[in-house]
Formats: sequence, structure tokens, C-alpha cells
Amino acid sequence: MLDMGFFPDIKRVIAKLPPKRRSLFFSATMEPEVVALARTLVHDAVHVTIAHEAPAVERIVQKVMFVDKNDKDALLVSQLADARRDRVLVFTQMKHMANKVARKLDAAGISAAVIHGNKSQNARTEALASFKAGRVRVLVATDIAARGLDVDGISHIINYDLPVEPEVYIHRIGRTARAGAGGDAITFCSAGERDFLRAIEKLIRTSVPVDSAHDFHSESACRATGADARPAPKEQRGGGNNGRRSKAHPPAAPARRPSASQHPSYFKQGRRAFR
Repeated sequence: MLDMGFFPDIKRVIAKLPPKRRSLFFSATMEPEVVALARTLVHDAVHVTIAHEAPAVERIVQKVMFVDKNDKDALLVSQLADARRDRVLVFTQMKHMANKVARKLDAAGISAAVIHGNKSQNARTEALASFKAGRVRVLVATDIAARGLDVDGISHIINYDLPVEPEVYIHRIGRTARAGAGGDAITFCSAGERDFLRAIEKLIRTSVPVDSAHDFHSESACRATGADARPAPKEQRGGGNNGRRSKAHPPAAPARRPSASQHPSYFKQGRRAFR
């Protein structure tokens, strides 16, 4: 909240509190800028950090689908053709894209609601209530819903756009597999998003299995990542491919990992990403 425009409001609240008090501040991630802001609100604070060795949730089945950017809408509709995917959270990068995706889904006969920063609080509350109650199958959201959203029974997370910050991927997919349940996380990756995928795989310390068994598979997008086009193993959970490669697609050269200059956000000290 501190870096999303609420800092002046929080300062006004703090001003109404007694000088001598006990304050507790919690955050899933603590960027240096946020730490600096937080220290202006507390005195003699003790900073406790809990980090996970493996940030990815083991109960989530992760996979990536390589697709041309212009085919993402059609791929999304095809993925939602399965009626068993009755509660799906779709993440986009931009607010206008969330609106566009929701309109495409409505035109395809798939009920959808939208949450992003330009929506009023009443509109967000109504959209979330409809999603929780099952009145709409799909909630399309920006990263405003990546943290703190706790809805039971979300079966699938679909990353329509990859996040720019790799840590956000962890928060996004953590909206499924809640309270001991399982879940699926599907990521659409176009050629222009290859660096984002590489940064995510470096963060989670494994390769996300590739699912090429769809009608919109993009060989060019797949080659752009330096990955082969093998489908993900059916029961693969988390990541990795056990060293198997498809005969139809020979091994490609190992993908080059991004340097610190390419992804400075990942290398900032003090970053922590976990559910």
C-alpha cells in the first residue's frame, strides 16, 4: 500500500495515534524503497524476514504455452471451452487489456468480470462478489489482484501476459492451490515476452514445462526462448522435464539467462517473494 499511493493517507492515520504505541507492519515483498518508507512510520523497529528456499508452490501444476501475441484471445477462449474450469483468474499486464479480454470472453459466451485500478471500489467489490458466488466464471485482473486475493476453489490461473517483475509470478499463481488444494497455472508466452519467462525460471530455479498440444502453438515464439517444443508431461507438477525431449523437435541451444542489467529488479537487495 505504501508504494501504491496510500502513503499520505497512512501518514494522516498515524498522526491521529498516540506517540507511544506498538506497530506491526507486514509485507510479502520488501523493496528498499518500501523499507525506507516503513522506517519513517516506526521507531526502533525489529525487521524479521522469512524466505523460502523454493518459492514455487509444489501443489500447482505449471505449464507455458508458446503463442503468437495476436492469437492469445483465441487460445484463451479455447482453454475456457472446458466447462470444468469453472472458476478461473486471468491476469493481464495493462488495465485496458483486462477490459479488452473481458469483452472478448463475453462475445464468446463466457461470463467474465474485471478488476483493475481504474475501477471504483464498488465496482471491484461487485466483480469479486460475482466471482466468489459463481455468477461469472472468469475474473480478469491486473496485478492489483495478485496479492491478498483469497477466493476458495480457483482451479486455474492463466497468465494472459507475463509479469515484468518475476516475483509477481509467484504471487499470481499463489491465488490457486489455497488451503491444501491443488491448482493449475497456465502461462501464455509470445516471442516478445521471452526475457520475462527466463527471469521467472531463474527465480523459481526450474524450467516451466512446455505445452505444445494446442492449435495456436507458435514455433517462432518457442525458438525465441531457446526452448524446444516438447509437451509438458501429463502429471508434471511444479517444473522440470526429467531430461526428456521430443523426437519431433531436436534439442535447441541452452537458453541464455538474463544479466543483472537486463533484469535489475530481480537483483535488488532485500527482495523476497513467497506465498
